[in-house]
Amino acid sequence: MTSMITRCVRTLLLPVFAVLVLAACSDDPVQPTTLGVEPEILNNPDAFEFQVSSVEGYTGTLSYDWSNSGSLANVDQSSAIEPGQAVLTLFDDMGTPVYTRDLSADGSSSSDAGEAGMWTIRVVFTGLTGTVNFRAEKATP
Repeated sequence: MTSMITRCVRTLLLPVFAVLVLAACSDDPVQPTTLGVEPEILNNPDAFEFQVSSVEGYTGTLSYDWSNSGSLANVDQSSAIEPGQAVLTLFDDMGTPVYTRDLSADGSSSSDAGEAGMWTIRVVFTGLTGTVNFRAEKATP
């Protein structure tokens, strides 16, 4: 009886083990650097800068925690995107979205008022090809 159970376990687990080993040895890890996204980040209290160059067809989301001691942020955007899209959203300390813009639109604007503290900066890329650059800084009301 024990040998029959052992054979059944081997028969069932061997294919599962083989699939796991092959997946672990894959030459195609999905990491931002292998997709051509290697952002340069400057993340200081009250000042955040993001730049990524030479992106080709990237789809994904990048998020960062940013300390903003104010209730507002000024955002400067300067990107060269074609084709695709990159959308920047800032969330205040309470998780409320206070700024959302397509990064293909250059210029400066202010966020809505939010709670000071640890903000979240999220960039969502959809089939992006190009260069993305933006800066967020604490603003005073």
